[in-house]
Amino acid sequence: MSNSNSNKFLKGAAILGIAGVIVKIIGAVFRIPLTNWIGTDGMSYYGCAYPIYSLFLTISTAGIPVAISKMVSERVTVRNYGGAHKVFKVSLGLLSVMGVVSFLLCYLGADFIAGTVQNNPEAASSIRAIAPALLFVPILSAFRGYFQGRQNMNPTAVSELTEQTVRAAVGLTLAYSFLSVGLPEAAAGATFGASAGSFASMVVIALIYVLNRKTIHTKIRRGDNNLEETGEILKKVLMIAIPITLGASIMPIMNAIDSTVVMGRLEATGWTHDQAKSLFGQLSGYCASLIGLPQIFTQAIAVSLVPAISAAWLRQDRGELQENVKLSLRATMIVGFPCAVGIFALAEPILLLLFSSRPAEASAAAPTLMVMAISVVFLASVQTLTGALQGVGKQSVPVWNLAVGAVFKFAATWICVGIPAINVKGAPIGTIIAYLIAMILDLRAVKKYTGTSFDMKTTYVIPCAASLLMGVGAYASYRLLFAVTASNGISTLLSIGLAVLIYGALILLLKGITKDEIARLPKGDKLVRLLGRFLR
Repeated sequence: MSNSNSNKFLKGAAILGIAGVIVKIIGAVFRIPLTNWIGTDGMSYYGCAYPIYSLFLTISTAGIPVAISKMVSERVTVRNYGGAHKVFKVSLGLLSVMGVVSFLLCYLGADFIAGTVQNNPEAASSIRAIAPALLFVPILSAFRGYFQGRQNMNPTAVSELTEQTVRAAVGLTLAYSFLSVGLPEAAAGATFGASAGSFASMVVIALIYVLNRKTIHTKIRRGDNNLEETGEILKKVLMIAIPITLGASIMPIMNAIDSTVVMGRLEATGWTHDQAKSLFGQLSGYCASLIGLPQIFTQAIAVSLVPAISAAWLRQDRGELQENVKLSLRATMIVGFPCAVGIFALAEPILLLLFSSRPAEASAAAPTLMVMAISVVFLASVQTLTGALQGVGKQSVPVWNLAVGAVFKFAATWICVGIPAINVKGAPIGTIIAYLIAMILDLRAVKKYTGTSFDMKTTYVIPCAASLLMGVGAYASYRLLFAVTASNGISTLLSIGLAVLIYGALILLLKGITKDEIARLPKGDKLVRLLGRFLR
């Protein structure tokens, strides 16, 4: 396996992962005061807007940026820089048209979606407020796909940071300003932050492109260019993008199902409309943002994996391809397991720390968060394995696998939410089942199409064992510290810090990561020198 290509893959994932951590911290800074201000009722309006936005966004952008990344990577590998650039330009035009259509459908259909589909008519203003983002994100995603195909993750990272910073600043300012008007208006102000953030991010990445245009065109002039017809490029883009879009649409559809089925089933089984809104607000306001944290790393791995595997597949380098697949899944599990166990073990303390002004609601949301935490490992695996299958041109396979999971998700959610003792926790139970089924099917497919065999001990057993021991340590230390300090905040933060140290020590002592793998990370040589005696 080429160390240079492996370094690019790992460093790309690391850059996106670091940016993602900062983005999620900003997101937490945004959601915590927002939830404290508008409570579960307000978050039910906010929570209704985002699944619809995500669904429209997925339809317009999910598959095409991956297709751009894959096709650009393939052409750059053979020095066809002109062909790579034409792929970008053609796709940019296509995405712009799709963005306009998505915006119009979402904006003009807001009343129907909120009132008829979601049974929450007060959410209409939030849906309209977020609709302009559908104009800007498709253009933004075209630029990201182009730079990712060139295995340059820096523009994506910078644009993500810009997007989230502006989103938080504008969203919180507007939400606070409209609090005196009403909760639906405050929620709409918060959702408009996404529109402002996506516009700012689009401007930033376009400027990065302009600053790099001279270098890009120099390479085009010196490359071995083979320009395809626009129609042929569109055909290839759509052949890759449509299956990916169908697959990526499944989860937003499932989330949209949650926003409709959950409230309807709760009311059908004896809960009042206000109680149903409050329970759904726990799910969307208190739990969803925390569960999204581990996805930063796994999504970064998946995004970096597609162009790396595409290039290896094109060169027929089976060794590099299989090594990248194995390394990516191991990295995913090394991150996914401790995140899942840590959130499960400290669910209530974390919620009370973040939402201290609403302790009763935060405590009530803890059991739902614990159930949701279990899905982290399965979702992480599905994201990475999907990236591997997309990289070898089998983008339709994970679509069908996730579709099978979605069928079970719908059935499980419908049944479980209708059981009063389970209520809103039925939605994450359905999600766990969906991702578990999809993960098993994806593992079989990756082995079939790439010939990759995974070492179960280093991939699953060691991260799982280290995480479970860490979880016990985190929970026990929290109880001990709380008994001494009587402070939830101090006890939670110290327990999290201790959990990180415990897990880091265990993953090294159990030989869960190698010296060569750490060396490939940014500043990896310094880490190797520091930790050398613990590494194999």
